[in-house]
Amino acid sequence: MKEHALFLLAGFPAGETEYREKADWFRQQFEEALAYVVYLADGRVGREALRSEEVITEFTEIAEQQTKKLTGIPIDIRITQAEKRLRSGCPCASDREMVQQVQMINQRILWLLNGLIAFKENILQNVTTCNLYTTNYPLLIEHIIREAELYRQIVAELEQKGCISPKDLKSAEVFWNQIMMEHAQFIRGLLDPTEADLLVAADTFAGDFRLLLEEAKRQDCRAMGELTRKTLETTERYRNFKAAGTEGITSCKVRSVILPLLADHVLREANHYLRILETPICWEG
Repeated sequence: MKEHALFLLAGFPAGETEYREKADWFRQQFEEALAYVVYLADGRVGREALRSEEVITEFTEIAEQQTKKLTGIPIDIRITQAEKRLRSGCPCASDREMVQQVQMINQRILWLLNGLIAFKENILQNVTTCNLYTTNYPLLIEHIIREAELYRQIVAELEQKGCISPKDLKSAEVFWNQIMMEHAQFIRGLLDPTEADLLVAADTFAGDFRLLLEEAKRQDCRAMGELTRKTLETTERYRNFKAAGTEGITSCKVRSVILPLLADHVLREANHYLRILETPICWEG
């Protein structure tokens, strides 16, 4: 969510001071929340989540440094450095103080999410009625609204039940296949027209995930095995494409208008989806 706010901020022209200030406020609030959550999470993170590289990748720190330099937007790189040091673990019991701290941060995040979702919806409404200009596609704004709504659903469920209920793989694949498809569409639209091979590859992945999305919608929940295998193979290839693209952008070998941090952001989401696909019995948030 911190990065969503940063991308919104970077997309507004200098004259849109009200929108820029509000996006920057959300960026700061979620950055502070993230720093606190990383502090609380040390020694309590699942081993597979850390191994998946959905928290950070080998490119995250350099992508943040470059994005900070290119946009002038502050980024607290110390948080990423702390994430590098995160230790896995699952304590058998939590002390009362920790429970209270987690409840407090969850409530604050839910409050922030309600505000950020409303802000994104306001941006989308004004962009699509030609009352506001941004370099972000309307589809990208819809995309980050859906991601924020999913995050809000997960945090609310944790607060209400203390755990995330198992969800059928069909629902997960429908959601994330759409996310992956839209990533490919954004990448295609933000690459320089001279990057012919990358444009073809992005377009191909967009088509692949469109087909997987349509098939997942039709598939019976009890017969997802073969489709999940195909989705896993496609997502692995797509993750490799994103990793190569992020390396190319951070090393200035790819011509595009893609912020380095956006490239790393979508790579981390592909890593997260791979972990979901590799967890056979449930969808973990």
